[in-house]
Amino acid sequence: MKVIILGAGQVGASVAEGLVSEENDITMVDFDAPRLLALQDRLDLRTVVGDAATPSVLRDAGAADADMVIAVTQSDQANLVACKLAQSVFNVPTRIARLRSQDFLEDASLLTPENFAVDFALCPEQVITDYIRRLIEFPEALQVLNFARSRVSLVAVRAYQDGLLVGRPIKEMREHLPFGMDARIAAIFRRDQPVFPEGDTIVEAGDEVFLLAAAEHIRPVMRQLRRMMKPVERIMIAGGGNIGLRLAKSLEKRYEIKVIEGRKERAELIANQLDNTLVLLGDATDEELLERENIAEMDLFLALTNDDEDNIMSGSLAKRLGCERVLALINRRAYAEMIEGGPIDIGISPAQVSIGALLAHVRQGDVAEVHSLRRGAAEALELVAHGDAKTSQIIGRRIGDIPWPHGVTVAALVRNFDTAVIVGQTDDWTAITRHGEVVIAHHDTVIEPDDHVIVFCTNKKLVKKVEKLFQVGFHFF
Repeated sequence: MKVIILGAGQVGASVAEGLVSEENDITMVDFDAPRLLALQDRLDLRTVVGDAATPSVLRDAGAADADMVIAVTQSDQANLVACKLAQSVFNVPTRIARLRSQDFLEDASLLTPENFAVDFALCPEQVITDYIRRLIEFPEALQVLNFARSRVSLVAVRAYQDGLLVGRPIKEMREHLPFGMDARIAAIFRRDQPVFPEGDTIVEAGDEVFLLAAAEHIRPVMRQLRRMMKPVERIMIAGGGNIGLRLAKSLEKRYEIKVIEGRKERAELIANQLDNTLVLLGDATDEELLERENIAEMDLFLALTNDDEDNIMSGSLAKRLGCERVLALINRRAYAEMIEGGPIDIGISPAQVSIGALLAHVRQGDVAEVHSLRRGAAEALELVAHGDAKTSQIIGRRIGDIPWPHGVTVAALVRNFDTAVIVGQTDDWTAITRHGEVVIAHHDTVIEPDDHVIVFCTNKKLVKKVEKLFQVGFHFF
């Protein structure tokens, strides 16, 4: 597939890295010639220096015969113009744009073919906000991901020394779960190396374990591996930028929120937009300010500025001063790998978090969801099984009989996806319904047509092989 990526920032570079490894023909466009040269030295791609929102530059990049344009520059306007040019001048079939402004996102008519012709709009700030919100709901987790319209949850946790399953084979997990509840360990990483999970695999303290279960069952399953933390009530946010403001807005009705912002004009602006949040003008690396605002009583400190070093310093200081849990946005991969697990509990890569939503639209085949894991080293996918036993390599066959590549785990299926299923009830006996029936995958589970299959790949290089297994063809007669 021939793909043109407009913008060589963190998101653009991450997308290029993910697609180049899958043997796509990639061209990158940006004003920054040194940045493009560095990417070209590291990745097998072509580069064009220039303004992505001009016809001549798009023509030089090969838009005339491109299959897809991914516009992820820092400018909403440039991304929109580029998509419109790609459609009207070059007839590029698929156009994706990164958009930050709510104005464009709230009015879907602006993105129709008659207007800016955007097939899919990506808002990284909103994706990251949603990601952090899930981590707040599960403070024990390193990562929380949803599949099948939030019907299934995949949670990464660090196995705790006194956990029920620690020191025992994972086949015993079902014995400890309440009746009618099932789950699957999709992957284990031990000292940063993947351990393929089988029934006799012993879970060790310190293992990074990826658990998958129906969303309503995920908390009891997590208790098998680690102790539960008290629910988060008080949160301090360092940085009142787009992400900090979005997060505070979405949280202030449920939690006690304090935001520290260093720019006076920005602090005044966000204070006017927030109703129940205390906005403080100051430096989050100021020890006196943190102590004065009772950092030791905070359940969570979120370092969300645009500066990696400030996030690392403020997060480390917050932990030293007594804050129970610290999360920090870290753009540079080397920093994230270095600091996570020390004073900073979780280092979040904005590019890796947001890339999954984009990759689901880039992948060939019917890929409904993609999540990048372990800073891009692994992936979890939700694929839809199409065809029948004659035209598909997987439909009508037991999971244990399908030739999955080594390092691939089929964790669950969601069946009858468009059918509402009662999964519980509220205190006033109101039924709680969700879409589809969750089937935890075992060796004898048979894949049926239209099943949403959730697959874990310990190495992203395995993704292409998995996609080929899901392709429908007539040569299987």
